[in-house]
Amino acid sequence: EEKHTFREIQQSANRLANALAARGIRRGDRVGIVLPQRPETAVSHIAIYKLGAIAVPLANLFGPEALEYRLSDSGAKAVVTDTENRGKIHAIRGSLPALEQVFLVDGTPECDEVDFHKALQQASPAFETATTSAHDPAIIIYTSGTTGPPKGALHAHRYLLGHLPGFI
Repeated sequence: EEKHTFREIQQSANRLANALAARGIRRGDRVGIVLPQRPETAVSHIAIYKLGAIAVPLANLFGPEALEYRLSDSGAKAVVTDTENRGKIHAIRGSLPALEQVFLVDGTPECDEVDFHKALQQASPAFETATTSAHDPAIIIYTSGTTGPPKGALHAHRYLLGHLPGFI
């Protein structure tokens, strides 16, 4: 069991937003999140929204093909993942030209992966949240693909108010 204060979550999200920005992630860029429910998942979502980027939550149960399709289709420039899912990302990385950064939340980073917690430690806990409107894009949710390939449904910030409490 872990306990986190709202202040700790805020500062971690600010640090991650700064770390993402320092690595070239900008407003409107897509960032994949391939994690189970854990503190880093919530921090990643919050940081992405603060930056004005677009979250692409992906099930950690997806295989390489499902991840490749969604990360390619969304044009994700970064992905936050763990050692359990790292191998799937490594297997498809060569076919994802837009993917520039892989943040690893646990284990020892390999190749050019970014150590999530080290990046947070090195980043400032202060971040000026991007000004967004209710109509600005915030998250892409993919359909199941039962009647063809999965389709990315782009939702605006207004979507978050009612839906995020159910899955973060």
